[in-house]
Amino acid sequence: MTKVKPKTKRPNLYRVLILNDDYTPMEFVVLVLEKFFQKDVEAATKIMLHVHHHGIGECGVFTYEIAETKVTQVMDFARKSQHPLQCVMEKK
Repeated sequence: MTKVKPKTKRPNLYRVLILNDDYTPMEFVVLVLEKFFQKDVEAATKIMLHVHHHGIGECGVFTYEIAETKVTQVMDFARKSQHPLQCVMEKK
């Protein structure tokens, strides 16, 4: 008798994105990227400039639960800091 291994499906991945606005300071966006996405200053600045010039930028790719948590953390932090920064997730 041959044992059949069940195939495990890889979880879906989600992109976490920051959206540009005219009010959130660039320094705050860099802080968010460092604090919640463990980016160094150089990587965070590069992403922030991409968001500034293109209107949107990717912070990272995660499983659903982690992406959802990151979006919530960023949105809560932005609101508490009185910034209108928007963070969203989309299926990759």
